[in-house]
Amino acid sequence: MKRTRVCDLLNIDYPIIQGGMTWIANAELAAAVSNAGALGVISPNAAAQATDSYAENLRYQIARVRELTDKPFGVNFPVLDTPKEMVDIAIQEGVRVVTTSAGNPATYTRYLKDAGIKVLHVVASVRHAKKAEAEGVDAVIAEGYEAGGHNGLDELPTFVLVPQVVDVVKIPVVAAGGIADARGFVAALALGAQGVQMGTRFVATRECIAHQNFKQAILEAIDTGTTITGRKLGPTRGLKNELTAKMVEMESRSDSAEELLSFLGWGRARGGQLEGDLVEGELYCGAIAGMILKISSAAEVVQSIVGGYTKVLSRLG
Repeated sequence: MKRTRVCDLLNIDYPIIQGGMTWIANAELAAAVSNAGALGVISPNAAAQATDSYAENLRYQIARVRELTDKPFGVNFPVLDTPKEMVDIAIQEGVRVVTTSAGNPATYTRYLKDAGIKVLHVVASVRHAKKAEAEGVDAVIAEGYEAGGHNGLDELPTFVLVPQVVDVVKIPVVAAGGIADARGFVAALALGAQGVQMGTRFVATRECIAHQNFKQAILEAIDTGTTITGRKLGPTRGLKNELTAKMVEMESRSDSAEELLSFLGWGRARGGQLEGDLVEGELYCGAIAGMILKISSAAEVVQSIVGGYTKVLSRLG
């Protein structure tokens, strides 16, 4: 397995990062990924109840991951939804790696960097990548719209986005969106990426707390099993269900962003992913779902990429 700049930056064995998936990226999953030599990432609201304090939950998740691993791990902060209090907790608790997304990298990057934290920011365009680099991030995660969850407004696919970002920044680039195995890993490196981030593949693991209904739905998904909805609110990819069908219908009627937001309400992602509501819940899932055919351990996922790396290269001659 090729050792890249991302390995050196994060002090990990393999340049693989687990996505900080809202509600389900908890300490147990992050520790399992980190123990396998990659970088596990926790979400501040992982496993939280609607009435829980996310601040207390974040402290708990950080303490718990340290009980389970002595390897590096990270915390994910969606900037627009993250109050400074949460960032302060990460600093107070001695977190060494933070991934940021969904917002301006200027908001917290320099504050985190002054505390000695490595910052990786998710970008969806060349313009965003340049801005993130200018703000001092240590690496950018170039995420194509194949990825599950919230995506960039321009909906650039990974294979178009990554090489263009690589060409304009000096910091390491991590590829995300549509990657689930060694073939995708090698392809990302061929485009100039120094590593990959995967979310959906780590949902379908034994350590992930996602509801079994959600995991099974991923296993049963076909190549056309996901869709983008909510373009007026921000493009979001998830498994097709009655909720996404209703969203598509509302969007075709030109319903306003306010009407869409009112319809969605709060907690549908939690309901789908943690509680297993396959009808009215949001099921954040990448387009790669059709390639995921079994539930594995997080270590098996990492090792399948590590072991498959040389085999893929050998087939290229």
